[in-house]
Amino acid sequence: MTTTGRRALLVAGASAAAAALTGCTSEDAGPRRPGAAEEAAAREAERVARAEAALRRRAVAASRTLLARYDAALAAHPALHARVAPLRASAAAHASALGEGDRPVPDTSPGTPGPGTASAAATPSAGAGAATAVPADPKAALRELAAAARAASDAHTAELLAAPPEYARLLASVAAAGAAHAYLLTEGARA
Repeated sequence: MTTTGRRALLVAGASAAAAALTGCTSEDAGPRRPGAAEEAAAREAERVARAEAALRRRAVAASRTLLARYDAALAAHPALHARVAPLRASAAAHASALGEGDRPVPDTSPGTPGPGTASAAATPSAGAGAATAVPADPKAALRELAAAARAASDAHTAELLAAPPEYARLLASVAAAGAAHAYLLTEGARA
């Protein structure tokens, strides 16, 4: 490169730097009022946050409804404890995970020491607070519990497209576990 070429390059670079620095200075040093674009972005962010919070509430409600069904079945049929209690514990963990520690879900299954020995209707996991009717026949109760697990799984699956990626992965895992619960409550017993 010749000396003239280098000088021209240096002059051009210096001119560009000066122009860039001049463009960076502000004419008024006062606080800047957000423009329409920033306000629109803030409104959209708030809308997205509200939608995500509503989605989380629906997911937790579906899990707690299932949890209430487990509690009612265990209260009505204590002989099913060995088969149903592990699934109930899993459903409680799912409800807590979906709510991200919203409030802990106590173990209210029969035979558990401590404050969790209250009736299903009085527990925080009982959803709307009404007692859940359970069939008198244990096999019918298991079928009904399996249907509730499938319904919760379907509810979680339906929310996948609206969920943010990380929460969608959690919902998918909980939905798959719900499908497995339904299988274990019905078909799994025959195997």
